Amino acid sequence: MDETYDVIVLGTGLKECILSGLLSVDGKKVLHMDRNRYYGGESASITPLGEVFEKFGQTRKEYGRERDWNVDLIPKFLMANGQLVKLLVHTGVTRYLEFKSVEGSYVYKDGKIHKVPADEKEALASSLMGPIEKTRFRDFLQFVQEFDEGDSKTYSKSLSDPNQTTAAELFDKFSLDQGTRDFTGHALALNLNDNYMAENCKQLIKRCKLYSDSLSRYGKSPYLYPLYGLGELPQGFARLSAIYGGTYMLDKPGCQIVYDDSCKAIGVKDSEGAIARCDAIVCDPSYAGDKCKVVGQVVRAICILNHAVENTKNAASVQIIIPQAQVNRKDDIYVCVVSDAHQVCAKGYYLAIVSTVVETDNPEEELKPGLDLLGAIEEKFVAISDLLEPVDDGSATKTFITKSYDATTHFETTCDDVVKTYKRITGQDFDFSKVKHTDENGGM
Repeated sequence: MDETYDVIVLGTGLKECILSGLLSVDGKKVLHMDRNRYYGGESASITPLGEVFEKFGQTRKEYGRERDWNVDLIPKFLMANGQLVKLLVHTGVTRYLEFKSVEGSYVYKDGKIHKVPADEKEALASSLMGPIEKTRFRDFLQFVQEFDEGDSKTYSKSLSDPNQTTAAELFDKFSLDQGTRDFTGHALALNLNDNYMAENCKQLIKRCKLYSDSLSRYGKSPYLYPLYGLGELPQGFARLSAIYGGTYMLDKPGCQIVYDDSCKAIGVKDSEGAIARCDAIVCDPSYAGDKCKVVGQVVRAICILNHAVENTKNAASVQIIIPQAQVNRKDDIYVCVVSDAHQVCAKGYYLAIVSTVVETDNPEEELKPGLDLLGAIEEKFVAISDLLEPVDDGSATKTFITKSYDATTHFETTCDDVVKTYKRITGQDFDFSKVKHTDENGGM
């Protein structure tokens, strides 16, 4: 402990492990600590299953072999062409991981779930839209794919100036109905709510392109999921940090950030009073609660099923998005399902997780539209957690705090926070080329 480091990272959640890896690659001397004896922090994968029952204070039951379970506390899928996959490829962390494509992406409309079309044939057969609406939607997608902000020929027929056009106005230009807008804005562009409608349309276009590009990589859906659960991701970036000289210490309870008289972080003190000194601290909100504010809450239900979700063609893994307008809410409800095909549960079982932003004083009831889609539930573990974010950028105190994980079941918002935090720490925009691994055989 009694050494000096450039950066001390507290917490081994995915965000913190990515930042630890990137800072180590940058040549920083990094010490990474966690109060827990396992990696992952708030976003850990818990094994064996008995520890899940213990964590949620429920009576332990048997569902196959205990060690076959790896239960994500905050489950999310990776966009196949998204920021996290790019990070994994460029850093060579893919060598430590194996992924499977998620079998289907679904959206809730008018009381039913519908598969998000994966190709033109599925689009023509889909019950999401009528014949006329399918033509309008096809024209919209063609416009999105051809859109190039630097070439006015790709958009002048539909909008004269993309900088002055909102997402709602773009939908109007293609005469898309409300159901198609819900499906596009939430199941394709992955917006959390309808606030995006009043924002510049370029963000909607960019997000739809990401979905399409991710879908084209593997065909079934735009999503990927690692075998053995998300706990493998932070460990992969931890190995990256170690390769570049990073030091790790798990099972270190009682770690406290030490500040000087000017309230600037100068190190971390452990439970025995030893101090490791540093120039900057990076941590999750649980290590610096006095420097965070609560901006909302998330409710999540982790469910054990012994059957596939109905109307998904017995898919081993699916993502279902319930747009907020479909259930008279302000925020979407998310459902993701994985199974023994991903080595996260015993054979014959499924893990389904339903999550959303809390809007009432009865959070679990808010999950009902998603829970109702699951059919019979063997076990249910419910958790409500605060959404925390730092009160400032950390430049004055040299304490750089990440945000809590939101309700989404994809990693794009997680990576946005990583990139922004990296800039706060270093003062520089993140550059993928700087972390390109020398081994080119670690691709996905």
